[in-house]
Amino acid sequence: MSNIYKRPDSPFYWYVAYIKGQRMRMSTGVSKQRLAERIQDEWDLMLAKNDTSFIRKNIHTLKVKNYVDEYIDFIESRKSLNTVAIADGVLKRFRKYLGKHGVKLISEVQVNHLDGYIDELKRATKTKKNHLNVISQMFKQAIREGHLTQNPCEFATLPIITTTMRHRPLTAEDLEVIFKNANKWKLYFAALLYTGLRAGDVALLRYEQIDSKNKRITQLVRKSRRIHELPISDALLSEFGDIDGKEGPVFPEIYIDSDRKQNDRLVHPRKYLQSILSVAELPKATLHSFRVTYNNMLRDQGLSIEDRQILLAHTS
Repeated sequence: MSNIYKRPDSPFYWYVAYIKGQRMRMSTGVSKQRLAERIQDEWDLMLAKNDTSFIRKNIHTLKVKNYVDEYIDFIESRKSLNTVAIADGVLKRFRKYLGKHGVKLISEVQVNHLDGYIDELKRATKTKKNHLNVISQMFKQAIREGHLTQNPCEFATLPIITTTMRHRPLTAEDLEVIFKNANKWKLYFAALLYTGLRAGDVALLRYEQIDSKNKRITQLVRKSRRIHELPISDALLSEFGDIDGKEGPVFPEIYIDSDRKQNDRLVHPRKYLQSILSVAELPKATLHSFRVTYNNMLRDQGLSIEDRQILLAHTS
């Protein structure tokens, strides 16, 4: 004999029955009584045929709050620190969203919850896709452990991806506005523009690597994993000023030899750049836009693709 009932901590009807002498409780996953009764009849019929395949191990105790913590513990010894940190942030945010909508059990998560979370997330479509992938990995693990039979993320829908030029080249007007309002980031922006180095490599620049006499920078470029020698323009040397005898990081505020932590620090000059453009009602750009602009400057001076690749310290 089975029954269905509603719990105060769940929006769904629950099914309860004695199976092999054990009282089993599990969510039907539906909030309408008529649908819950249909599921009850279907499960009763399966039990009458000794078919217990619909029963999922410990489903009545598998709470979202607990499983997120268990999953993070599980991947800590299997994934990189960066991957674990990203998963921890995404899943705790998703858990908070589910809590606001009264979803406490992993089995109660439906596709509408995922669509709602994606819609509420104020991020770019690519970032939303990454969030969905992180959540999906957790559900896949729950399936492997026998807690679920299907992954609701497979049915979630992402917004339309609109093609935009993310790292747009900067115009003369952009550069005039940027350097007029750059303040403490003026030297950093100038180094980005006149070296063409990536934002992270410029952030790691040290005074010992700058040869003002021979007008060159000698630095390890992380992406190519090679040491490159790059020329320094007179305009950039002028911005550096007198650096003879100086040692240490040129930009101590963002200098750190850790990719993940450096990305956190690069938020500050990036946001400052974007705030300057926003106030001036100019299109959004990124720190990488300086590198794109440098490439265009070299092209306009008649340099070949091969020469530009060398000056930009390309990996190939």
